[in-house]
Amino acid sequence: MKNLIWVFFISTICLSGCDSVSDKGDAKSSKAVKRPNILILMSDNHSDIHLGAYGDKVVKTPNIDKLALEGIKFNNAFAQSPSCSPARAAMLAGQDVWRLGDAANLWGGFPKIDVYTDIMEKAGYHVGIEGKGWGPGKAEVDGWERNPGGERYGSFEEFYNEIEKGSPWMYWYSSRDPHRPFKRNGWKKAGVDLAAIEVPAYLPDTEEVRKDIGDYYYEIQSFDREVGSYLALVGEMGQLENTIVIIVSDNGWQMPRGLANLYDAGTKIPLIISWPDHFKGSREIEDFVTLNDFAPTFLELAGIDIPKSMNAKSLVNILHSEAAGLIEKDRDFVVTARERHAYVRQGGAGYGGRALRTNDYLLIKNYNPEAWPAGQPPLYGDVDAHMLQYPAATKMYMLENKEDEAVKPLFDLAFGKRPAIELFDLNKDPEQITNVADDPAYAKVKAELTAKLVAHLKATGDPREIGESFDWDASKYYMEGDKRPRPSQSAIDALGLEEEYDYTTE
Repeated sequence: MKNLIWVFFISTICLSGCDSVSDKGDAKSSKAVKRPNILILMSDNHSDIHLGAYGDKVVKTPNIDKLALEGIKFNNAFAQSPSCSPARAAMLAGQDVWRLGDAANLWGGFPKIDVYTDIMEKAGYHVGIEGKGWGPGKAEVDGWERNPGGERYGSFEEFYNEIEKGSPWMYWYSSRDPHRPFKRNGWKKAGVDLAAIEVPAYLPDTEEVRKDIGDYYYEIQSFDREVGSYLALVGEMGQLENTIVIIVSDNGWQMPRGLANLYDAGTKIPLIISWPDHFKGSREIEDFVTLNDFAPTFLELAGIDIPKSMNAKSLVNILHSEAAGLIEKDRDFVVTARERHAYVRQGGAGYGGRALRTNDYLLIKNYNPEAWPAGQPPLYGDVDAHMLQYPAATKMYMLENKEDEAVKPLFDLAFGKRPAIELFDLNKDPEQITNVADDPAYAKVKAELTAKLVAHLKATGDPREIGESFDWDASKYYMEGDKRPRPSQSAIDALGLEEEYDYTTE
């Protein structure tokens, strides 16, 4: 019954345009206009603040920094979900992730709906992916014959050799970096000055944590080298002039309060778009945008009608503008969401949440305040996607020292239970440490932002707010092999566990 209800819901959304492509979008009629190529270079689990172009003085990212100077840098870009599969699904569909059924979960399915990749391929684009594309999950259970991101290739050269002369193309490279596991002592090879690292206030400032961040920087610098190699390769092929280059991540960094959390550390991402002869560069944009906006943007740039199912908003007006700052006045907030990130609670339950982010505030609505947001004790597995299968140094340090007077408040912030409503004053508390939801001085702000969030969710068909029945906890977890990852023996030993902890119940 659950699936039938959801199919009906998706169908009603798509009745008037899910499969529509305009005449100007078919391959034949669009020959008169040279349509741009699109190259997406995506890092994995990478927060916006950790690039030289975004102000980090330690990490070295010359290729990305140069592209940011030449192009357009977005200062308020977000993944709609702090989890890779949902964020990537919403990006492909151009829809809010809560409208996508099982695709709102990590390791879920992907409903057979319109995605910009299929639409552009039908309109004459050569479309391909390298790396993850959409995932992890199991799209074939919903009728997909390939990854929803497109045909998979082993390299850009392999992809490029299949392009018919004169045809436009779209290529999405998903890097492995800086996803864990990090290269051990990578900070040494990267030449990172540990003393110069700015440790965020929500993490312990210790040598172990600084080294972990330094290893993360090594991975980012590896991604920067990949960016340089792709730009050089496309240049050698004579394709840069008509290629839009996009640098972006799928969600925030893989640290406590980052990945799988609705704080900025989990959702705020870098976004740089460059097409020098067409988009005025050297601009910083303050409009609030999400990965979801890619779908209508790409279709509009290619001269293809945007299906009515896509409720995201095209960035074309911003890209073609010559102004900086806030271009579209109504882009003054984003709404983000989380459901199940990993199999880390009894019965495979997730942790539903929605958040409203403005320039001044972050409001989070937690639908399951009785549950453990970062996974059940003693492993608190949601903080990294594979629990402690490969121990994360910062997380391990916090788990091992959770009773230490200096660590305990930070441990509770990262792993403890959370109230139904969280509210942060970003002007006073940019790292979102102090919840002021119960402060009488913020009562009016809390009421206004809560009402705005709920109104937006209802208007966009969120089952959690409109009374529709969709049970994300009941969605199948399609991870290969055992239905949950196992912690490493070193993690078990370090935490003093007598036996492997089992989250499952019958």
